[in-house]
Amino acid sequence: MLRFLMHYGIHFIVPFIVAFVFFKEKRLFAVSILIGGILIDLDHLLADPIFDTNRCSINFHPLHSYWAIGLYLCLLFFRKTRIFGIALLIHILADLTDCYLIAR
Repeated sequence: MLRFLMHYGIHFIVPFIVAFVFFKEKRLFAVSILIGGILIDLDHLLADPIFDTNRCSINFHPLHSYWAIGLYLCLLFFRKTRIFGIALLIHILADLTDCYLIAR
């Protein structure tokens, strides 16, 4: 239950906190983009099985690879792409937390 709450709490609660604290003028837009970061899970469709509760997504799926994470970090350096980088890194943080809790 802790794993579920942590994983989905980061996916859906953290974006609201980030939007309300850091994007005060465009909160609704920011929340939409930040929650939209979950779309990188579409790369799970390339895996067999598509969903495995005991699989760590980090460096298993293409959009969760170390190379992709490096790209997401680069998005933070440009004002126009910063919110997308934050969204994708929040998603990676959720999956990283999940990986940590799987290994425990």
